[in-house]
Amino acid sequence: MGFFSKLKKIWQEDIIGYSISPDDEAFFEDLEEMLILADVGMETSTKAVEQLRSRMKREGISGESAVKEALREILAQMLDVGDGTLDLSTRPSVVLVIGVNGVGKTTSIGKLGYRLRQEGKRVLLCAADTFRAAAADQLQIWAERSGCELVRQHEGADPGAVLFDALQAARARGADVVLCDTAGRLHNKQNLMNELSKLSKIIDRECPGSARETLLVLDATTGQNGLIQAKQFKETAGLTGIVLTKLDGTAKGGIVIAIAQELGVPVKYAGVGEGLEDLRPFDAREYVEAII
Repeated sequence: MGFFSKLKKIWQEDIIGYSISPDDEAFFEDLEEMLILADVGMETSTKAVEQLRSRMKREGISGESAVKEALREILAQMLDVGDGTLDLSTRPSVVLVIGVNGVGKTTSIGKLGYRLRQEGKRVLLCAADTFRAAAADQLQIWAERSGCELVRQHEGADPGAVLFDALQAARARGADVVLCDTAGRLHNKQNLMNELSKLSKIIDRECPGSARETLLVLDATTGQNGLIQAKQFKETAGLTGIVLTKLDGTAKGGIVIAIAQELGVPVKYAGVGEGLEDLRPFDAREYVEAII
């Protein structure tokens, strides 16, 4: 049972038609357990439950609908930790997309490129994942589907050299945005993490003063390991946002609340399907209304 259905189960089976007291320990224990099982994390779940209990006491909240609304507001506030939009204020702006293997980085780049093209921007994709077989071929397919330009080299090329070429091309062609794909890397492999620092330095050197985003793509089904990944990537690459994929399945998705609370990194996009238009700006209020 996923995040959404677990929380709905509480409301439907346990409290529907009843008033809830701030002293109802069974209710708060059930709620905390469901949040933890939904990957919100122990610390963040406890914090949310205590905020709800305090608010109920302070404001005299007891009815089912009022308790739901209070919890929605608390979770939405927890997710509000920064600007959810991309900073694309310079030409070119650079978006570095990072993450472990298999989370959907290349797919997310293609969808993001399509969204930016629909906004009238000239978008250049950089195939800096030169390690995975056919990674550049996959990105080329997405470039064609989304109407974006592509800079690539041969398999096994230096990722820094590909990024250098892409930045040069972006300036020469007047591109608005460079979306840089990178090789999937385990957060605990220091040599690969160091490569991200090298890519960052190339951006600083070739496009000084450019608007930059570093987006970590996370699989919503990853659970608490997603928080560990986010911590490591933030230390190495200085994250500006999260792209959460696979929210269309049975994903629990609560990890985004824990990441927002513990790292202060906002979720900027959510992947909800396989289509070109299935990467959407993340709306905290919409998200919590869906789960409660």
